[in-house]
Amino acid sequence: MYSHPHSPGPSGSQHTGPNGYGPTGPAYTVPGTSPANAAPAQHGQGTYPVPYYEQQPQFALPKRWRYKPRRAFGESKALRAGALIALLALCGLVILAIVRQQTGTEGFLVGVALAILPVPLLVGTFLWVDRVEPQPWRNLVFCFAWGACAATLVALLANSFATHLLTTTFTSNPSESDTWGGTFVAPLVEETCKGTAVLLLFLFRRRDIQGIVDGVVVAGITATGFAFTENILYIGNAFGEDQVLGSTGLGSTTIATFFIRVIMSPFAHPLFTSMTGVGFGIAAMSRRGQARRWLAPLGGWAIAMLLHGIWNGSSSLGRFGFLLIYAAFMVPVFTLLAWLAVWSRGNELRTIRAQLPVYAMAGWLSPLEPLALSSMKARKLARDLARRARGPADARAVREYQSFATSLAFLRARAERGDADPDFTTREQELLHHMWQRKALAQPLLAQAAYAIHPPVPPQWPGPQVPPPYYGPGPYGPYGR
Repeated sequence: MYSHPHSPGPSGSQHTGPNGYGPTGPAYTVPGTSPANAAPAQHGQGTYPVPYYEQQPQFALPKRWRYKPRRAFGESKALRAGALIALLALCGLVILAIVRQQTGTEGFLVGVALAILPVPLLVGTFLWVDRVEPQPWRNLVFCFAWGACAATLVALLANSFATHLLTTTFTSNPSESDTWGGTFVAPLVEETCKGTAVLLLFLFRRRDIQGIVDGVVVAGITATGFAFTENILYIGNAFGEDQVLGSTGLGSTTIATFFIRVIMSPFAHPLFTSMTGVGFGIAAMSRRGQARRWLAPLGGWAIAMLLHGIWNGSSSLGRFGFLLIYAAFMVPVFTLLAWLAVWSRGNELRTIRAQLPVYAMAGWLSPLEPLALSSMKARKLARDLARRARGPADARAVREYQSFATSLAFLRARAERGDADPDFTTREQELLHHMWQRKALAQPLLAQAAYAIHPPVPPQWPGPQVPPPYYGPGPYGPYGR
């Protein structure tokens, strides 16, 4: 059974530890009732106990403290980050040269201008879903760059090779080879390339993949980058075809391509790859040793390829076949995914409400904070109060406090289901330290927000038993018995 190291001890008990911090640090008084925690009452009438959530622990916190484990040179984060940036930059230059060569300079510029239009909408949607515990910006930048550069480059080269192989080996009809390649080869190649970004984060940034929401967000951002580069290529080629036919502006082919890829189906690639993200999210919520820990990512990857293949294959069914697949299959699946993401975000809020009360009992949080931190409305209200009263810097501090508290709740949730981090205690102390540095500002605002969202209801005591009014003769009114 998991035992939390910061569970409250007896009133006034002393805890010591080797790390010089928190409940495992030097001697400090657990919040409770003791002479050290007492304050003089009014009119000199003895003392009264200070509420435990208003007391200050008897230890000093360093101004700057962060847990940094020692790593070998080959495991250095700086070395890995430098190699990854160099790889993505090289892929970006190569894919830029290939796309510009195929579309021409003018077609490339037109493609960029039109393909970038849905990007803010898609990215904003995923950021809205990920409001409970936002992904670090470096993860989002990596995912978008991986999809736009590395995944697109590998997919473009592999699809071209597969189409050439089909044409020379199985069929001499280019149209038929394109159909077979788009239906069977492209889903396998593209979903594998995009899903690799989710796999890398799951392996090397495991702390940032907590559940389904995180998987959907990183997969969706990766697919958004992939679709951006792919749309540049398709729209740029369509513009070139219109120029060959004598069009002086955006011709019919360019407009049709823009309408289908940007207006009708901007969510197509994010929808497919989100299935892989859902699989990794389920794996993140599974215990070590469970079969679904590795079956879920494989299942999500297979569903992503299936959806992608159905979508690509619908283009060979004619206009009405495409619209039928779009309305009867893709839209319901997209709606189901949206519901799953919103439900998962609500489940994250329920996790916060279930895990943080133990820290409130130990005196780290005020009693109303678990309620405020598990409500998106209360969290936003606390930030707005800080911004209006003291400016954007304090609003950012409140946001950071909420982020640390959320990470703390998820850290404890993983430990309760038997998947505790190896450095659980040190990580917990780090999060509590950062929260303590911001508590003087954040806690009153969160309490105020909690009162505004869920005002307390005073108890309804029964009043005196007053007999009913008497209206006439007899004990039951004018009509007697």
